[in-house]
Amino acid sequence: MISKFPSVLLENAVNEFSKLPGIGRKTALRLALHLLRQDKESVENFATAITTLKNDVRYCSCCHNISDTEICPICADQSRDASTICVVENVKEVMAIENTMQFKGLYHVLGGIISPIDGIGPSDIEINSLVERVKQGSIREVILALSATMEGDTTNFYIYRKLQPFDVKVSIIARGVSVGDEIEYADEVTLGRSIINRTPFDESYKNVSTQ
Repeated sequence: MISKFPSVLLENAVNEFSKLPGIGRKTALRLALHLLRQDKESVENFATAITTLKNDVRYCSCCHNISDTEICPICADQSRDASTICVVENVKEVMAIENTMQFKGLYHVLGGIISPIDGIGPSDIEINSLVERVKQGSIREVILALSATMEGDTTNFYIYRKLQPFDVKVSIIARGVSVGDEIEYADEVTLGRSIINRTPFDESYKNVSTQ
């Protein structure tokens, strides 16, 4: 079959761009043509940034947030409340909560949520490392800030059960974030209020189970 593209190199670039989430072939073609119009230095800087991101990015050894160093800037910040941990699904939630400027504690990035239908179990995400952090005894509160979905609630309950043997308060963000909503799409005001008005997890679970 004869290619519809005037250049195999252009077609290869479009194929690679279209592998990105949310990028169709029309958008991929527009991006590839945009790069062609740029000067060589700009394109090389773009390529270097992507390659460096893949090769050199690290994950914080404490909270698993993306970092340029062994310990991320949030965990290394002595002014933050190290006795409070906010548990989130991924890095995007860290960024969303930080933008609210309402939370001054530390984070724990799970790297996913329990989803049997997708083959993701508790051992596939960073739950054991969270338990190890709590075992150290310096954590007074764990805030569960996962999306209000069935998978998020399943993960919340599993973590709650894992932390029950320890002397730690487990709370959940207020459901100003509607059931079924993803945390990363919540507006900053709603998300900030949800953090401030968090409730003990056991009370939240009892309320859900009796409905």
